[in-house]
Amino acid sequence: MQHRIVVLGAGYTGATAAGRLARRLHREDVTITLVNAEPDFVERVRMHQLAAGQDLRPRPFGEMFAGTGVELRLAKVTGVDVDRRTVTVTGADGGANGAGEPQTEELEYDTLVYALGSAWNDQGVPGTAEHAHEIASRPGALRLRERLAGLDAGQSVVVVGGGLTGVEAATEIAEARPDLDVALAARGGLGDWLSPKGRRHLRKVFDRLGITVHEHAAVTVVESDRLTTADGTSVPAAVTVWTTGFAVHPLAKATTLEVTGTGRIVVDRTMRSLSHPDVYAVGDAASAMGPGDKPLRMSCASGVPTAWQAADAIAARLTGHKLPKVPVRYFNHCISLGRREGLIQYVTADDRSLGAALTGRVAAVYKELICKGAAWGVAHPTLAPARRRRVVQEPSLTAPAAPAASTVEEPA
Repeated sequence: MQHRIVVLGAGYTGATAAGRLARRLHREDVTITLVNAEPDFVERVRMHQLAAGQDLRPRPFGEMFAGTGVELRLAKVTGVDVDRRTVTVTGADGGANGAGEPQTEELEYDTLVYALGSAWNDQGVPGTAEHAHEIASRPGALRLRERLAGLDAGQSVVVVGGGLTGVEAATEIAEARPDLDVALAARGGLGDWLSPKGRRHLRKVFDRLGITVHEHAAVTVVESDRLTTADGTSVPAAVTVWTTGFAVHPLAKATTLEVTGTGRIVVDRTMRSLSHPDVYAVGDAASAMGPGDKPLRMSCASGVPTAWQAADAIAARLTGHKLPKVPVRYFNHCISLGRREGLIQYVTADDRSLGAALTGRVAAVYKELICKGAAWGVAHPTLAPARRRRVVQEPSLTAPAAPAASTVEEPA
């Protein structure tokens, strides 16, 4: 009987995990089903570009996974029962023939890879859900794109959030629409997580693009035409873009899985659930420890290595091989500052900024290569050579959990 592997979510981590499993395991021994609501891969790290009016290359999953042994199921995940080992999905294509009412069905699994990721987090700030735009999803980026296209010269756009997403959104919009009054509101200082060199370059680019910065300005209310900060300052905003962080998909918290207070699944160093050994969580959905016993932050930089680790661990357990050790560490922050400028901030393994940073046009090219490389890896899931091994045993569902997340370099 074939071992049934179901992967939920086809973002960077889910698609990577599915493709890597297809490379590692013999097709006669397993079925790999990848469930996703959208038919195309979404380059989430480019949503600020999409919102600013740029067109992105379409990447249909049907083409990407053709001939790989991965079965694509276009459906929305509406329920997970980890005790019965079933997933409830509702067809996103209008039923089996693309017509009529969407069909709901249950998928049974032997191993589940939970990669449903995260969405924007309005943090409960009044007015945010009603009036702010998000770029954590393709629909959100497209709505913002349409709204920006309708703005007249001189109107104001305020990006809330001074992290990577906020910085990239503000610079991209300001470069694409120099006729708009673009501002960024940050809870702390601009780039206070960067090295001195990084902060200097960031301020230089913001000044050149004419971006107004409101530092140490926690936003407490969002209205249709303005926002208010904690000290009572009113900032005009024809458009507010909210980029203050992410919230994980709520499904895991509704199950009997062990999760954190924010709903992330608690895993060992192989990304295996501590409470349900037949479930693996990767990417933003996983609460995994990295170097220095620090939780991994939600990012593509930590998400893809967790997908590698989970896929390799599943394959090793099914084929009776030694558990692998894949790197779960940081090297740099790759930040685009529009299409012509960039900032590569080098960091320690546990994500603390070093003094070294790469800036300017070279950094922009570096960031673009990183984005293209990530998308290429997803688009060619089984191109890299690998030996497909036969399944020789069912993974033990009562095996002790592995230690905390590995920090060892990935093998070639």
